[in-house]
Amino acid sequence: MKLPGKIAIMGGGSWATAIAKILLSQEETINWYMRRDDRIIEFKRLGHNPSYLTSVKFDIKRINFSSNINDIVKDSDTLVFVTPSPYLKSHLKKLKIKLRDKFIITAIKGIVPDENLIVSEYFTKFYGVPSENIAVLGGPCHAEEVALERLSYLTVACPDKDKAKMMAKKMSSSFIKTSISDDVTGIEYGSVLKNVYAIAAGICSGLKYGDNFQAVLMSNAIQEMKRFLDTVHPINRSVDSSVYLGDLLVTGYSNFSRNRTFGTMIGKGYSVKSAQIEMEMIAEGYFGTKCIKEINKHFHVNMPILDAVYNILYERISPMIEIKLLTDSFR
Repeated sequence: MKLPGKIAIMGGGSWATAIAKILLSQEETINWYMRRDDRIIEFKRLGHNPSYLTSVKFDIKRINFSSNINDIVKDSDTLVFVTPSPYLKSHLKKLKIKLRDKFIITAIKGIVPDENLIVSEYFTKFYGVPSENIAVLGGPCHAEEVALERLSYLTVACPDKDKAKMMAKKMSSSFIKTSISDDVTGIEYGSVLKNVYAIAAGICSGLKYGDNFQAVLMSNAIQEMKRFLDTVHPINRSVDSSVYLGDLLVTGYSNFSRNRTFGTMIGKGYSVKSAQIEMEMIAEGYFGTKCIKEINKHFHVNMPILDAVYNILYERISPMIEIKLLTDSFR
């Protein structure tokens, strides 16, 4: 396997666009898979993504676009998957090219619904990709700040540290600092949980809880995350490092966080459906909440914040009542 070889972006949203910007600071050309031909036509005409991060200009001559997933995969060695987790299966169903000889990087902050598998496990179980050929991209890093070239930090995790170092180097720039890890499972689960906790933070904001309480919520959230990660994947890790705690904080506090925005709308009285329609963007934490709830049936970790968010989103329990019960359990 020649790495990184030709790199492909698999997805057309804001995070995909930000990653393309990062990679093109070093790569001469990239491949880019987008599902919709009309978006590709507009991208080429305008010189920027017509729907996301429209301020980021691209040299179109350096990008090979295609809506044919097989053409892109066939012509690429490294595939960076950035599709929303609920749509990953539908994209891959069109695939006829084998993935086991590709290097897969998942920048998806979610779990594959129905399967209740993190994305790395899904690629291994259903597509035969060896674990050493799978990496995960962790934050804290909002696409909007990458677009503005504000200093951001990324972690590349892979069981093969040489591959992690190689991709970390490819993604470094004047505004991106990178580090490496081998905790693929922990970082993936952590990136799902931080979205759940960001929804909780948003709900509390919508209910007019203040900064004092938000700090207590985040303190309890990182403890809850640690309990879950130590149970599901017990290795020596420091959850106070940026890829866990930092990602949790930026997702829980930032105005760029779609999960916090979604939660705020729920706290203000929106129904789940009306909040989703008005946002016009995927809040991964909505799906992640149900998936982690299902997974935790096997592990029985004490997760009161997850349970509260699940009860609000899926059992339609009043946010005011559920958060009041949650506050009584905090110290």
